Amino acid sequence: MDKSEATRQLRALNARFIHNFVTNDVPSHDAITHADFTYVSSEGVRRGRNEYLRRWATGFDPDVIIYWDYRDEHIGVFGNIGLVWSVNKHVIVEAGKEVIGMTGYTDTYLLEDGAWKCIQAQLVPMAPDNYPSDATIVRRYIRGVKYESIESLNLVP
Repeated sequence: MDKSEATRQLRALNARFIHNFVTNDVPSHDAITHADFTYVSSEGVRRGRNEYLRRWATGFDPDVIIYWDYRDEHIGVFGNIGLVWSVNKHVIVEAGKEVIGMTGYTDTYLLEDGAWKCIQAQLVPMAPDNYPSDATIVRRYIRGVKYESIESLNLVP
């Protein structure tokens, strides 16, 4: 597979990965994770595939996480290894107030038998000085629904 096709496929997988999270879609996510998948949280906690997928079913609550996007997407292809680097911005409502943050992630994919499977997802907290700009947004969700434009939208009821 040439690099441009691999990049196209990994970009589509990243969009699917994020959509799976926002919609709590375990079957779709199960299909793109490798049997030996490992998750590493921003706190350094490691979880195997089964526990990770179990948590995936309820990981996104649109009443709590009222805004979610991914941005600053970069994709690297190194033979049969693909790396997807990106950042998520979230707005969480806590005690009626918006709390804004960003988390960087690296998802590592392995090309096996003609299909890319995620073998590791690792998160890292982002310091505000390193937040990528809104100009790098790839896709955004409001209360779990994909939006193309969110200008002048009041997020907190």
